[in-house]
Formats: sequence, structure tokens, C-alpha cells
Amino acid sequence: MQTINIFWFRRDLRLLDNAGLYHALKSENPVIPIFIFDKNILDKLEDKTDRRVEFIHAALEEIQSDLLLIGSSLEVYYGMPVDVFKKLLAKYNIDKVFANHDYEPYALERELDIVKLLKTKEASLLTFKDQVLLEKGEVMKDDGKPYTVFTPYSRKWKSSLSDYHLKTYPTKKYFKNFYKQPPQKIPSLISMDFIGINKPFPSKDLKEELIKKYSDHRNFPAIEGTSKLGVHLRFGTISIRKLAAQSKDLSDTYLNELIWRDFYHMILWNFPDVGKGKAFKPLYDTIKWRNDTGEFESWCNGKTGYPIVDAGMRELKATGFMHNRVRMIVASFLSKHLLLDWRLGEAYFAQKLLDFDLAANNGGWQWAAGSGCDAAPYFRIFNPRLQTEKFDKQLKYIRHWVPELDSFDYPIPIVDHEFARKRCLEVYSEALKIK
Repeated sequence: MQTINIFWFRRDLRLLDNAGLYHALKSENPVIPIFIFDKNILDKLEDKTDRRVEFIHAALEEIQSDLLLIGSSLEVYYGMPVDVFKKLLAKYNIDKVFANHDYEPYALERELDIVKLLKTKEASLLTFKDQVLLEKGEVMKDDGKPYTVFTPYSRKWKSSLSDYHLKTYPTKKYFKNFYKQPPQKIPSLISMDFIGINKPFPSKDLKEELIKKYSDHRNFPAIEGTSKLGVHLRFGTISIRKLAAQSKDLSDTYLNELIWRDFYHMILWNFPDVGKGKAFKPLYDTIKWRNDTGEFESWCNGKTGYPIVDAGMRELKATGFMHNRVRMIVASFLSKHLLLDWRLGEAYFAQKLLDFDLAANNGGWQWAAGSGCDAAPYFRIFNPRLQTEKFDKQLKYIRHWVPELDSFDYPIPIVDHEFARKRCLEVYSEALKIK
């Protein structure tokens, strides 16, 4: 039986400039690329027509069409990863499995199981940095400890970044090392039945003019001022190195967004409990959150009586996207106006966002609630009316998503702003022992 190596696609769904794939193709054995629709993940999806599965499927089809041109094929499985690798080990003489780093708790647990299994057949798992620019312990304080405040982290990050970190991996040069085999059919899962019903996904092309104006336009939800590349970064259909190289001379503000992304992945790696439902600042776990399912449902459905909040929640429900400025407003509203546990909002975003990423989602929610690293202070409570005046003064964004704004059909505010602010300060102060 011929000895082969495996490349395991996960959140790196592209053939070009892929770190782990590059190292696999440069190894001494032919490479079989695989993808696993993980039952542990898919079975937990409340919506079986989740568009993220459609996005993955489309990306795999694109990879497959390119592989077929060179006489190779992608092997796609649906099942528990350990069970899939048992089948692969029975089918092939595997020397090494190559993949790219993943920093999420479940992914790390999954890898441990795979490593144990591979060892029984004297095979090994090798992983590489691919989805971030600087990771884990690459940007640390002078005392060797991880940063927990963004601004000094970003300064160190910028001084640490070099052309080496932006260098692309020339995978195409080694495509001849893919294992030659006839086409494999990519399984059409139940959740594929809805393909084509929704709007197309955002383009993965970088719009240079948009990036140049990013600093001026990014806070205004009625303007097409953000790149909407989040879903492509989440699933790795574009290279973070290519994106950073293209954008770093166009906009410092946009580059800062990429640094925030690295920052949150660094936090998740060094403080894994944040990915398991814990507040970064433990004292915030003593806050006495309210338990009002009716108000939570009103927030989810965009019926709070606060137009900017409702517009954002309706945009999310309809498109799987929400403008970044509005994400902050709705998160602050849930955790501070309604005093509902930020974890409820984090989980709801995890269900609905096309670009859901555990590190960034958790970081953003803990920032809004005040419980995270480098977070908004407990007394910072966004005023939805003032936010609207600053960022949607003409109500273009709001009227698009809340057409009944001026009618009797629009609900009265779910809570008075001044009352909510006072209540929040009292509850937070009591938990944080602030006098």
C-alpha cells in the first residue's frame, strides 16, 4: 500500500497561500486533501438551513473544481472526526496529517483525540499558523506575559510584523504532489436543499477605494463602508497575509481591525476559559443578571422600541450580517439597558452571524458588557438616541430595516433610558464592590 499524507481543510478553505497545505505538498508523500462536516458541530445547529454550511459547501466545490483540473480530488466526509480518521487509516497507509492551527477549545480537544488515534498507527499530526498574522506568544510584554490591553499590544504587534509574516506560500508550485485519483462526490447534506434561495455571499475581492475611505465611513451603517470580508476570513477563503499586505498601506484604521482580530485570538489562546463561558474579569461573573425571556425575545426580533437597536437585530436576522458600530450598540443595550446576561447575546450572534468567530464574538461581547480585557468601563452605557444622531442622523439605515417607524405599529420603548442607566450602574456597582 502506497504511503500518503493527508491535508485536513478546516477554516482555511483555499488552495493558494495556505501554510499547512504548502508544508504538506512539500513533504515526501503524495497528498490527499480532505474535509469533514463535523457532526459534533452540525448536530448543534438549531437552523438546519444555516447559510454557513452553504458557504462551506460552495468553497469546497470551488476547491474541487481546481483539483479535478490536475487529476486529483477532495475527499469530503460527514461524521465524527475520530470515526472518519479510523476509516482513513484503514483505507490508506498514512504517515502524516497536516492542518493549520485552530485556537478554539473544541478544536483543541478534537485534535488531541486525533493525535492519540494517529499514534496507534505511528502517524502524526502537524499544524501551522495560517489564519492570523501573529499568534499565541509572538507578541508578548517584556516580562513574557500576554497583553490584556489592546493599545500597547498593537504597538508591539506593529513593531514585530515584518515582510516575512506577509510572505505568501507558493502552493501552486507543488500542485503536482497532490495524490492522483478519480473524482469524489461532495456529499449534498440536508442543509444544502436551500442553496440559491438567499442573496449571494459578499465578494472576497478587496475594494481599494473602500479601504482608503474606511476610516471616514466605517461607523455609518447606511454607507457601504466596511469590507464585509469577515465571512471569508472566518472560513479562510482568503489569505490573511494577502489581505494585510494589500491593505496596510491603504488604511491604518483597517489594519487595526486585523490587529484586533489577532488580539482576540491571542486572548483565547492564553486565557482559554473565556471560550468556555467565563468572564475575563471574574468579578463580573457575580453580576445579578435579570431573567426576562420576553425582553430577550423582543431584542432578538428587533422590537425593543429603540430604532437603531431594532434595525441592527433585523438586519442580522435577515442577512446574517450586522454593521460593526451597530453590533456594539445592540450588545451594550442587551447587557446594560436590559441587564440580561451577555452570554445570551453571544450565543444568539453565534447562531446568526455568517462571520461568527468565537474569539472575536466573545471579545466583542465581553467588551460591551465590561467584563473583558480592554473593555468598555462598567459606567459606559451607550445612549441609542445619541448613537443614532451621530451615525444615522438621516435615519436611512433605520428606515430601511424599520419601515413602520412612524406608525402606531412600532412598539414603545421596552425600557426608559435613564431608568435603565441608573439600574445598570447600581447593579454593576454592587457586584464590583464599587462605592
